[in-house]
Amino acid sequence: MNHRTMRLFPYSSMAILSLFLTTLLLSLPLPSTQDLNADRAALLSLRSAVGGRTFRWDIRKTSPCNWAGVKCDNNRVTALRLPGVSLSGTIPNGVFGNLTRLRTLSLRLNALTGSLPLDLTTSSDLRHLYLQGNRFSGQIPESLFSLTNLVRLNLAENSFTGGVSSSFNNLTRLKTLFLQDNNLSGSIPDLDLPLVQFNVSNNSLNGSIPKHLQRFESGSFLQTSLCGKPLKICPDEETVPSQPTSGGNRTPPSVGGSNEKRKNKLSGGAIAGIVIGSVVGLALIVLILMVLCRKRSRAVDGSTIKQQEPAVVPREAAAENGNGYSVTAAAAAAMTGNSKAGEVAGPAAKKLVFFGNATKVFDLEDLLRASAEVLGKGTFGTAYKAVLDAVTVVAVKRLKDVVMQDKDFREKIELVGAMDHENLVPLRAYYLSRDEKLLVYDFMHMGSLSALLHGNRGAGRTPLTWDVRSRIALGAARGLDYLHSQGTSTSHGNVKSSNILLTKSHDAKVSDFGLSQLVAASTTTPNRGTGYRAPEVTDPKRVSQKGDVYSFGVVLLELITGKAPSNSVMNEEGVDLPRWVKSVVRDEWRREVFDSELLSLEREEEEMMEEMVQLGIECTSQHPDQRPEMTEVVRKIESLRRSGPDQVDEAY
Repeated sequence: MNHRTMRLFPYSSMAILSLFLTTLLLSLPLPSTQDLNADRAALLSLRSAVGGRTFRWDIRKTSPCNWAGVKCDNNRVTALRLPGVSLSGTIPNGVFGNLTRLRTLSLRLNALTGSLPLDLTTSSDLRHLYLQGNRFSGQIPESLFSLTNLVRLNLAENSFTGGVSSSFNNLTRLKTLFLQDNNLSGSIPDLDLPLVQFNVSNNSLNGSIPKHLQRFESGSFLQTSLCGKPLKICPDEETVPSQPTSGGNRTPPSVGGSNEKRKNKLSGGAIAGIVIGSVVGLALIVLILMVLCRKRSRAVDGSTIKQQEPAVVPREAAAENGNGYSVTAAAAAAMTGNSKAGEVAGPAAKKLVFFGNATKVFDLEDLLRASAEVLGKGTFGTAYKAVLDAVTVVAVKRLKDVVMQDKDFREKIELVGAMDHENLVPLRAYYLSRDEKLLVYDFMHMGSLSALLHGNRGAGRTPLTWDVRSRIALGAARGLDYLHSQGTSTSHGNVKSSNILLTKSHDAKVSDFGLSQLVAASTTTPNRGTGYRAPEVTDPKRVSQKGDVYSFGVVLLELITGKAPSNSVMNEEGVDLPRWVKSVVRDEWRREVFDSELLSLEREEEEMMEEMVQLGIECTSQHPDQRPEMTEVVRKIESLRRSGPDQVDEAY
């Protein structure tokens, strides 16, 4: 064989091999098509196994990427979101084994049972796993801890048993871990993770809270037998060992060696300084007392009392019950109808009745001398703001149309004053005479939800975020739930956004509770709660808990749409806010229903809002029996907020 033949042979072999490989590759199906078909088959298998709604999936479409709740990337399924669609049954193994590119899985607020599928670990890219609000049981499988890319894990409100595994430490990227409302037991291991959100409340856990979890607030450990920071001190930590001493004499440690021989006696100059300072201080105290006494004597004889006209307030504050409360007092003439503050009633009646342990830092005379401004005229009376001094500001409501006997009034108002919840505006005191009934409340500096939502909608307004709106909704729902828990006959009767007041941190507090039974239906306000009143409520005096649920549902829709119910007539006369929202198809909610301030939402926030709209629709059902209880409303809003996006999550 010559050299030319030897050189050609290798090149011929390579050409043949290349041709063979090319033919082989072309004969195989495209990997992406094959994988997407496997994803499609897995989704259909899940659908047939767990029942529930049809998901609105058009199975005639070859690609599942267009199915509701399914999101794809690079021709693979990367997200499956089916929250609150009445799924039930057990998820079989073999479903998630094919969804190998899944990054987000949300099956929350369904009725799924059984244990977690073992092949879930095949989805190694999984970052967000939301399974709360189901009926999963058994131990949390160890295989779950191989999903090392998890950032958010929510297993709350299920029936998981066993302990909290130390293998959670394998999830080194985990920022959210919610395990509350399960049947977990034992102690908690020290989880050294970058957690931002953590909760194990309502479990049978015991022992001390480990070091790395002590940075969370007590709300993360409620209804457990845990101890230690931030809860009560553990029993074995209550006794502090005494420090050993030599000889029996205990010498306090010195700051520095040169100070060890300090003299214990004060010098003569120091003693003289103390005496002089005491004398000067005593003289100042006497002088101040004399000035105060002179001012008080002048106030009593009327020489320094200055009657003030009620201040002019912005329109949004002067709207019906704009702040929900009345703050008062100073304008004694305006508030009591008398020309002089001292003529309110006879001497025996000039007394404020305080509730419980309320601090009595002022009396009726202080209240009537205070500077006041009118906040608004509402269903139950006129509201005033009374500034007693530099730090004490109260709200006073001057009731109108009270027709019951004084004895009955006292009995009912005592029940109102006894109600104590962080989401109710506390009633501090009341004043009762033949002609006047005054209620004294804490003053809420941020005003009402109505003013916050609808006031100053022009340029320069700070948008009200979804996080703030949902927190307000949850606080108001908790306040109403507490009211309803006081008895089947206990209801609010006038739930509306102007009766939901806000603290400086935008925490909601419900006002005007308990007043519907005190005040007669007024002829001047025939449409009490216009836009909020349930259709079955024809007599404003005959209120009910299901009527409260309807009114709260309107408030929910008001929070989402930014539209006031009284101004919600759209294209047809008489179309109220709930009926208008129900008339819009779900696919158009983002464009038609959501407040324009909420259009720059993350995908998960948008889903939360859609579920909140659905909750508002359920609450405003025409039939009272079809409305949920307030306890269920609170549970749903809590679940929605827990599963909301974490602002510190990485962007994927």
